[in-house]
Parts: sequence; structure tokens; C-alpha cells
Amino acid sequence: MARDLEAVIAAADQALRTWEPVWTPFLDGALLEQAQERLAGLAELEMASRGGYPGAERQRLLLQRHDAAIAADEVATGLMGLELGGNFLFDPAERQDFRSGLLALGAAEGELGDLWLRGDRGAQAILTAAQAAALDGRTAMVRTVEVALEARPLHELQLPAPRLPRRFQTVEASLRLDAVASAGFGLSRNRMAELIRQGRVRLNWQPVSSPSRQLTVGDRVQLEGRGELQLETVTATKRERWRIELVRC
Repeated sequence: MARDLEAVIAAADQALRTWEPVWTPFLDGALLEQAQERLAGLAELEMASRGGYPGAERQRLLLQRHDAAIAADEVATGLMGLELGGNFLFDPAERQDFRSGLLALGAAEGELGDLWLRGDRGAQAILTAAQAAALDGRTAMVRTVEVALEARPLHELQLPAPRLPRRFQTVEASLRLDAVASAGFGLSRNRMAELIRQGRVRLNWQPVSSPSRQLTVGDRVQLEGRGELQLETVTATKRERWRIELVRC
């Protein structure tokens, strides 16, 4: 991540030196937050982020000089959609399977934005326009299924529904990661433990592999494709359990 952050800082320096807007590659949530915090002290720099639709997990950061800034929505983002069509009725695939299939074709990680499943029909994704054009018309192997790739304008995609923050409470016997996350994301505890071991869950944007990891107030849990949980409050009950207030977004 340190190398990726340095690349973002170099892009900011370029924007300041050339007086031209610069888009970074796609950044995941952790790197985006870290970059914004690191660059926030530069008064002459203006930042905005876009991922192709509201609530995108992976976004590009627009960097401009404040005194020459153009409204972010007026700067071409250079994004396109990609249809990944195939029959997955008998061999269901996960998001990472599709992403791996694109990387195997030579796609660059920084050129790939969000990707979401479309039942047994495949998936859709947002990419840079150049990367989408390079993949258009090609085929990829995703698990045992041959997938046809077709570039599409963003407005033709069936975008994920925006997530609205939802606050709720749960009472749990422990503050273990698998217990709290299973309640927050509505999955069984066994399934959540499996996802944690598979590396599909992050704690405060950092990889975590132990389902028994203890959580504290302020912790944020990210689950691939399911959004984020934040622990707002934790209080002990009379029966030696924990009443936990969560915000899911």
C-alpha cells in the first residue's frame, strides 16, 4: 500500500505543477481514505472521488489545483462498463473469480473498479475506458465457464442499488468478529467465519484472518460486496452479554 500511496502523492504533485486535472487509478477504500488524509493539508489542492455510481467501493481520485479547478462532474472520468456474460447455473462464481479472470487477460488492477454479480448470468464491472476497450470482444475463463466480454456505456449497466445507512442493535454473547459481523451482515456465523478465513473480510480496512478477533467501539468491518459495519456503542447487559449498536452502510 505504501507504494500505491506514493503514486497518488506523485499524481498530486503533477496536478499542482502542470495546472492540469489528474485522475488516479482506482483505489480501494483504505487507500482512498489514507490518500485523502495525507493530502488534506495541501491548501492549493482540490480533491474529488468518483467510481461510476454513488456508493462505489473502488474509486478514482481527481486531483486539481484549487485556483484552476473544474467541477468534478465536468471533468471526463474516462470510465466504461463491461458485461461479463456466461452461464453459471451449474458452476456459481464469486466476484473474485471474475476479477481473477480479467487479470489473467492482462487487465491492470488499477484499471478495474467495482464488479458485481448478476445471478447465474455472469457479472458487470466498471473499468477505465481504455481497459474496457482493450477487453471488448474477448473471452475469459471464469472457473469452468467461458465468458464473453462486451464494453458498454455506464448508463446501460444495471448498477447496484445504493446503500443507505441503517442503525440497529443486536445482543451477542461475545465481541468476536464472526459473531458481530454475522449479526450485522445477516449471515450465519459459520458462513461468516468461512469468509473471514478466505480473506473476504477486513477490519478497519486491514486484512484479518481470525474469526475470534475481539472488536471494540469505533471498529469498522468491511465485507466484500456487502458494505461496511461500524460499532457505535457496546454496553454490558445484566445477563453478561453485550448490547451492540451498529451502523451498516
